[in-house]
This record gives sequence, structure tokens and C-alpha cells, in this order.
Amino acid sequence: QVRLVESGGGLVQPGGSLRLSCAASGRIFRPTVMGWYRQAPEKQRELVATISTNGDTNYAVSAKGRFTISRDNAKKTVYLQMNSLNAEDTAVYYCNLVGIITGNYWGQGTQVTVSS
Repeated sequence: QVRLVESGGGLVQPGGSLRLSCAASGRIFRPTVMGWYRQAPEKQRELVATISTNGDTNYAVSAKGRFTISRDNAKKTVYLQMNSLNAEDTAVYYCNLVGIITGNYWGQGTQVTVSS
């Protein structure tokens, strides 16, 4: 069993920044891809960014140039630095971990609200 615990969400003004963290624990076997997804009210869950064990990254168009995903394999933690936030970034952000051996797991989500 794998557990993902997110932190770092909150309320931020437009143009501000937030850093999300997701710590994984349990039986995790490399390689894995860790990532962030988000779901706004009445919308489907969508990809924000992913990062593989060896550091390969993938970003949604909306995240490119503003968000940076990183991971610390020793700490089994993935981060999402979000800059230049706007109202359209308001959503519940979910951490995801997937691996061929490990399986597919989701965190409980953390709310990000961008508002003045």
C-alpha cells in the first residue's frame, strides 16, 4: 500500500506563488512517475505536470513557463512550484504516483484558491 500526503495549498492573490509538496510512503518500487493533476468545480480532472524517476518532465500547456515540478527520490517527495497564479488555476490539486510494479495511487487533494 502506498500513501500520498499533499501539503502547501491555500489562498493566494493573483500573480502570487505557492509551492505544493507530496510525500509518498509505503512499498514503492522504481521506476515511478509522480505528478500533479487538478480539478476545478464542474470540470474534469486534468494533468498539470509529471516527472519520472530520472527527471524527465511533462507539462500541460497552461503550466509551461509558470510551474516547475521537481522530485527528491531519497525523500520520495514531489514538489510543484507555481508562479504567476491566476483565477483559472483555482482547483483541488491531486498528487499521483504510478509505477509498473507499484501501481497507481492518488493523494487526497489540496485546495488552491487564487483570489483577491
